[in-house]
Amino acid sequence: MLQVRKSQERGYADHGWLRSFHSFSFAGYYDPEHMGFGNLRVINEDRVAAGAGFGTHGHRDMEIISYVLSGELAHKDSMGNVESIPPGDVQRMSAGRGVMHSEFNHKADQTTHFLQIWIEPNVRGIEPGYEQKSFSEDEKRGKLRLVASPDGAEGSVLVHADAKLFAGLFNGDEKASLTLDPKRKSYVHLVRGELEANGTKLSTGDAALIQGESQLTLDGGKDAEVLVFDLAA
Repeated sequence: MLQVRKSQERGYADHGWLRSFHSFSFAGYYDPEHMGFGNLRVINEDRVAAGAGFGTHGHRDMEIISYVLSGELAHKDSMGNVESIPPGDVQRMSAGRGVMHSEFNHKADQTTHFLQIWIEPNVRGIEPGYEQKSFSEDEKRGKLRLVASPDGAEGSVLVHADAKLFAGLFNGDEKASLTLDPKRKSYVHLVRGELEANGTKLSTGDAALIQGESQLTLDGGKDAEVLVFDLAA
């Protein structure tokens, strides 16, 4: 079964300095039908205005992934990490027993556009951790590149969760397939462009929620960038 959730069905918040689309219930947006999917809890598509950002705040027992689409995201945390996250990088922060951090757009003339992703961990109370890796366009072109996994396979960042995350770029005749476990859940989030998932057309911001399927085929891309999650049921 494949169910499409259109981009415009997501929650939306405009705070002036921050414009955010919420795929699942978050902060002031509440939808009992969309509290998460499997162990995927949050996908926020955030646009942070120039010179603005999230002040220091805390997290606990959550695997948090940042995926920057344009601009740069400055990160600072209580573990001592001070980093800049550009497009192409995947950042993973394990909140564990507790971590404080801030995120900021220091550019004076550019919006930072990024995805904030939360996945529920399969272990709690661990020591907080941080990891950041870069994945080139060539690695994702016409294929699904593993970028996060429970064991850090293929050079992916390691998440303390029963989940895998793939990223891909598709245009024209480019096509890729992924074998699925019908007993698990899969979530396709189209970051930009147009793409077909198992023959179903998706546009920018759309998602495909998949259950009981044994294969995912992506094709028919038009300047498409996509994230695919393999999730615990």
